Amino acid sequence: MLNPKNMKKPLLFTPGPTPLPPETSLAMAQPIDYHRSPAAAALIQDVLEKLKHVFQTENDVLCLTTSGTGAMEGAVANLLCRGDKVLVIRSGKFGERWSDICTAYGVEVIPIHVTWGESVEPSVVASHLTAYPEVKAVFATLCETSTGALHDIEALAQLTQVRPTLLVVDAVSALGADDLQMDTWGVDAVVSCSQKGLMTPPGIAFASLNARAWEAVARADLPKYYLDFRKARDAGSEGSTPYTPAITLIHALQASLNLLCAEGIRNTIARHARLAQATRSAIAALGLQPFATRPANTLTSIRLPAEVDGKAFIALMREKHGITYAGGQSQLRGKIARIAHLGWINENDVIVAIAAFERGLVEVGCKLPLGAGVAAAQEVLSR
Repeated sequence: MLNPKNMKKPLLFTPGPTPLPPETSLAMAQPIDYHRSPAAAALIQDVLEKLKHVFQTENDVLCLTTSGTGAMEGAVANLLCRGDKVLVIRSGKFGERWSDICTAYGVEVIPIHVTWGESVEPSVVASHLTAYPEVKAVFATLCETSTGALHDIEALAQLTQVRPTLLVVDAVSALGADDLQMDTWGVDAVVSCSQKGLMTPPGIAFASLNARAWEAVARADLPKYYLDFRKARDAGSEGSTPYTPAITLIHALQASLNLLCAEGIRNTIARHARLAQATRSAIAALGLQPFATRPANTLTSIRLPAEVDGKAFIALMREKHGITYAGGQSQLRGKIARIAHLGWINENDVIVAIAAFERGLVEVGCKLPLGAGVAAAQEVLSR
């Protein structure tokens, strides 16, 4: 007799890592080559050029063998000096990470506290910039992944580009899903990584700096060695890296970037917006509330009914059904579920994610109109 447990098919709906396209997985199966060969140099140069399309920039993009947090730390170490003051938008776990990194380097943090789930008001940032004209940088997130909230980076850039203040953006989860027009908006520095919208396993991070940011790099005196952006830029111009690159992951990244560039970044962002709209419509049809007041395309965070143990629900879906959603972090642990519609995800994937979510909630005792979420999502996607 068929055992359903043996037929469980794992499905990943987390905001990193995200599912891998077959082309990306197959790229990692080829024999490993010497990372200083001419072929490797051509590979790295191709990847760095294609990354510009995703970053929507003509600036150099640096490739670092690290996680996204490594790129965040590199931005702090390369842009600032001892005793500098900075504004940090603390709206969730990753805004708080900016604070932690700056503090570790002896940089004075002036926090802008934002209620979790809310997006920062640009007027609040403007008032802080007026009150503290000496601040050297504003550190922000594009999508605060812990809450699903989107920040208005374009509005923040309008504030900073008329001041001698840099805007540094964590686009770790949202690059390629939510719009970030680095050059057009005047964003000074953007960091991201491989395992989110770029559909590649974890292990590579990226940073792109404009001319103003590179001027700050020339003045910066914070200690750095492995994460020295000048070394990364010089090596990248020759199709290399200062230290051993994750060459197998770079092969995988090239395969993913080929797909993203063929789709076109504007189309990629539009696809994510469509999937996000379908998911939010489904949640509303189930009588549930999004946690973020201004939700991102990257993921949808959902307030779970009070009677639902969120930690147990997330575990049930993964262990019994093979469906992995993300739970809440810190004070949101057990209170929200996060469904990512990010990277190599299409309309059919979203329907599956919603259908499983409905069924799982009913299984843990929720009274909700089974099928209503799927119907609402189908309505959006059929338009």
